[in-house]
Amino acid sequence: MSDTSDIAALLAALPDADLLAVVLAATTGRPGLEQLHLVAAELAARGGHIEADFDVTSDTTLPDVPPVSETFGQVVPSAEIPLPTTGNAEVGGYSRSGVPTFESVRDKVEQRFGTAQGMDELSSQTPAGRSVEEQWEARDKAARERLDRIRKSVRRNDSG
Repeated sequence: MSDTSDIAALLAALPDADLLAVVLAATTGRPGLEQLHLVAAELAARGGHIEADFDVTSDTTLPDVPPVSETFGQVVPSAEIPLPTTGNAEVGGYSRSGVPTFESVRDKVEQRFGTAQGMDELSSQTPAGRSVEEQWEARDKAARERLDRIRKSVRRNDSG
């Protein structure tokens, strides 16, 4: 149990008069809690008795909340977007069930591929990029020369 829930449990066990005294002490000098302090002071003056002057009914209506989708983690078209009524209508690259369309996925892949190519071209034009290419070419050349020497030595050993 956390400290907050421990304190809440202790406060819930207090009689009303004691709880009002705690609320008054805790809200004294706090401008943000001034309304709570005034209500607690008024209740304490009445002896801790609350007169219900508000209406609580079971006819509370909740605002229209769209139902939770069965497609957890997928983007589902909003109710405000009018959908065509024919077949598997696609809106914004997604089907009615929230699955991305092939075209939208292909477009994203092409865009990322193009970005990667552009970044490669740009990096090869910088001094650091040219330096990396030169180092690669030098290592490649050294590796080919070493492989040629190994092949020649193997041929000499086979013929001799």
